[in-house]
Amino acid sequence: MNKKTIKDIDVKGKKVFVRVDYNVPFDDKMNITNDTRMVRTLPTLNHLLDGGAALILACHIGRPTEAKEEKFSTKHLVKHLSELLKKDVKWASDCVGPEAEKAAADLKPGEVLLLENLRYHKEEKKNDPAFAKQLASLADIAVDDAFGVAHRAHASNVGIASDLETVAGFLMEKEINYIGKTLEAPAHPFVAIIGGAKVSDKIGVISNMIEKVDTIIIGGGMAHTFDAAKGLAIGDSLCEPDKMDLAKELLEKAKAKGVKVILPLDVAVANMFPLADEAKFASEGKTKVVDVDKVEDGWQALDSGPKTSEAYVEALNGAKTIIWNGPMGVFECDEFAKGTLAVAKAVADATEAGATSIVGGGDSIAALKKTGLSDKISHISTGGGATLEFLEGKVLPGIAAIAEK
Repeated sequence: MNKKTIKDIDVKGKKVFVRVDYNVPFDDKMNITNDTRMVRTLPTLNHLLDGGAALILACHIGRPTEAKEEKFSTKHLVKHLSELLKKDVKWASDCVGPEAEKAAADLKPGEVLLLENLRYHKEEKKNDPAFAKQLASLADIAVDDAFGVAHRAHASNVGIASDLETVAGFLMEKEINYIGKTLEAPAHPFVAIIGGAKVSDKIGVISNMIEKVDTIIIGGGMAHTFDAAKGLAIGDSLCEPDKMDLAKELLEKAKAKGVKVILPLDVAVANMFPLADEAKFASEGKTKVVDVDKVEDGWQALDSGPKTSEAYVEALNGAKTIIWNGPMGVFECDEFAKGTLAVAKAVADATEAGATSIVGGGDSIAALKKTGLSDKISHISTGGGATLEFLEGKVLPGIAAIAEK
């Protein structure tokens, strides 16, 4: 993928439409609780401002209904964005129409305008050409730095490219380079770590990885569907019975390709789910570690056990490329975060020894943050669904719309 980036364009005196992913979480007082997505766009925005551009920023927050719910207004971003950019960010109460047009027209080089939530208009998600043309009319060139919506063909990231040349921002470029180029020509041994709750969420990723990797580590709740498919007793552990045949097929496909699959050998189990009622679990919860084929009825596997963690760590030792998507257990509860922590440490150690490591998916990133090892990873992907689809090998419309060099 040889895409044009902001390094390939002259923006002096130009108005630049920048699609960003500022779909950040808020508390009930509308304070931003995690600004990572905003902070990561700063290199792109500052590069454009230093080049003499005026910036028109567009994004969405949440899933607003027809009522244009106030809690999803981008005005809640203005104060913090002004602090991050160290300049007063202007705001328009719509993203198209007279107010947005006047605010954009009045914008001078070095100034920043944030538009109202794109998804207040249903035309955004429908990729309506007339709506895309209205957005395009505000600027001279478009920059896409919103990898988080790259798997969606919307007006602000795909439609707009019909009317304005669209190039990648630094964040988008990094995602394309790390994930795209790593999957195209990975260094071996290549290990994929796939965790999380459901097999159904990761079928495409596992299937695509079998074509590329040397080893697949399968952990988290989804591992129990594979265990059940092998005829093991899994007690009350999470399972998708309708996906057991598929799990068998994936194991057979891996075997035919000579790909090693590592499933849990032992598991940490509990007699109840700890997050359902934490107070009850504190007083009545029981936990123990058992071999994977010894999970009794009334007990559920919630983390990998020490023998499993040892096998995972051994598989990661000496790896040259690592992709990790999904935690190894119920990491939100310290009692069941040990497997995820062991994997995080092993990935960090392999990275330090020269491996390229990519971590993607909200839960994986949250788990990694909890371990304090985020800065030891080569690349942490900002996309949720976009990262998964990219790892599946799909063509993402948001990337396809960016101009070729």
